[in-house]
Amino acid sequence: MSDSKPERVLVSGATGYVGGRLVPCLLQEGYDVRCFVRSERRLRAQPWGDRVDIAVGDAMNPEDIEAAMEGIDAAYYLIHSLGTGDDFAERDRILATNFRKAAQAKGVNRLIYLGGMRPKGEQQSEHLLSRMETGDHLRDGPVPVTEFRAAQIVGSGSLSFELVRYLTERIPVLICPKWVSTPTQPIAIRNVLEYLMAALRTPDSAGQIIEIGGGDVLTYGEMFRKYAEVRGLQRTLVPVPFFTPTLSSHWVGLVTPIANSIARPLIEGLDNEVVVDDPDHARGLFPDIEPIPFEAALRLALRRAESDEVPTVWNSARSSSPQKNEMTAELETTEGLFKETRSVNVDASAETAFDVIKGLGGESGWLYADVLWHIRGWIDQVSGGVGFRRGRRNPTDLRVGDAVDFWRVEALEEDEPTRMLRLRAEMQLPGRAWLQFEVEALSDQRCRVSQLVFFEPKGLAGTIYWNLIALPHRVVYAGMMRALKERIEERSRNRREPADSTPAPRAVEDAEPSRT
Repeated sequence: MSDSKPERVLVSGATGYVGGRLVPCLLQEGYDVRCFVRSERRLRAQPWGDRVDIAVGDAMNPEDIEAAMEGIDAAYYLIHSLGTGDDFAERDRILATNFRKAAQAKGVNRLIYLGGMRPKGEQQSEHLLSRMETGDHLRDGPVPVTEFRAAQIVGSGSLSFELVRYLTERIPVLICPKWVSTPTQPIAIRNVLEYLMAALRTPDSAGQIIEIGGGDVLTYGEMFRKYAEVRGLQRTLVPVPFFTPTLSSHWVGLVTPIANSIARPLIEGLDNEVVVDDPDHARGLFPDIEPIPFEAALRLALRRAESDEVPTVWNSARSSSPQKNEMTAELETTEGLFKETRSVNVDASAETAFDVIKGLGGESGWLYADVLWHIRGWIDQVSGGVGFRRGRRNPTDLRVGDAVDFWRVEALEEDEPTRMLRLRAEMQLPGRAWLQFEVEALSDQRCRVSQLVFFEPKGLAGTIYWNLIALPHRVVYAGMMRALKERIEERSRNRREPADSTPAPRAVEDAEPSRT
């Protein structure tokens, strides 16, 4: 890297778990960063979103990747297809091949890839084998590749940490399938970022495959026990050897927010021993990096996970914006949250749409099933909560910190390109909940309105609560969105009509019936 001009670095997967933490580290070190993402809006929601160059595209499209590679010195490959379907391995092969060809075509000097450890055992995980194969495809060309191979990553919001956290927090008696006794070498996210950053400053790491791990080798059972010890919980582990990966994934999906489609390939990987074979290799290349012990990594992760800070990824939405007027709905889990997203295109300006949204609650109500909203408020009041007694300070104006019935305005952004209102629930709940609205202008008189409902369950009671209210929730919030679209378009029509216009002639269908 030149002292006068920072090296230009491309980060793919910048909205993912590792990529989203790597980018601010690169910026802090003075690198010129470009992010390759599918949604610019989602990336701009990050605190550092205005400090990076953004290349928008789809990694399945070779032309999009080539455009992103223009003028790049080194590129990080942090893309994977886990959770996209049964064909995730084939998608990973295509994505890696596209990335490698684009780097070669644009004269990129280095590729840096974070993959998975080589699995040991008779029944090898398709997920881990796909991670290995991805590295092979990236190396199938002249551009030197630094491939880091890691086991489970321990950090607030990481999939591995969430698995340990939610199972241990929620289940007093842990049913332990065979994979719970498999040796593994988890690594702290802090160490992962150190290695990824150090690769840029270490020319000798080019063309190398480097296994990296934390300071301890232990089983998932030992991780559960260590977590319980740190949190002061009493937990009992009961071995159940007949649990298959399919049964385990359903079990995990029931008691944690991790979806079955992600849990199954993850658990299949946990059945394989993943331990660093040659620790001296990483130590020789990166002598300044000290592997963090599991308990220390765990305490670092807990420090953030137990804070009240809302992760920045909650402020983003999916990049796709259907051009039809039909409402779309998506259900997912992300970083320990249940999340519902509904979106619809509206024939009105973004300003008009957001004005209507800011007027929700209080005397205006919630547009759909108001009786149910008031019943919920009464239940909350009886149980010692705030209920609906507070109303709102002003019928049309909102400020951050305002109370709106049993919600509190947590964030309010009225500037283009995307307006956003986030309300935090203050009702009695076995967890924490948010209701968020986003409005994106598509043209002067057309916009996209999105409604996002987030719920972070607390303990098993929170998960049971979410499952119990899931159906009525979807009915009420979907009805709200339909009514909201009608209210916005009605407001828009009224604003466009001239105030001093003369009454329009009656339509034919309004005329008196003809007499013959």
